[in-house]
Amino acid sequence: MTAAVARATTSVAARSRAHGPTAALWHAVEVHRHPSEVDGACELTLCGSLARVDVEQSWPVAERDVCVTCVVLSS
Repeated sequence: MTAAVARATTSVAARSRAHGPTAALWHAVEVHRHPSEVDGACELTLCGSLARVDVEQSWPVAERDVCVTCVVLSS
């Protein structure tokens, strides 16, 4: 018999870089492992951008410079 293991997914905050006219934004990253394993790593965000994970920031971030698409997709 094989036992099914349920894994919880967590959304963590990640900061993108400013690129040209685009400002740096906070994004959501869905992680399937412990957040400490991805702290500081560049990961694919919910909206498809690459951003560096910062586990010290909770998602959703209480800032003004937040990706609207990530907010919608994470709710």
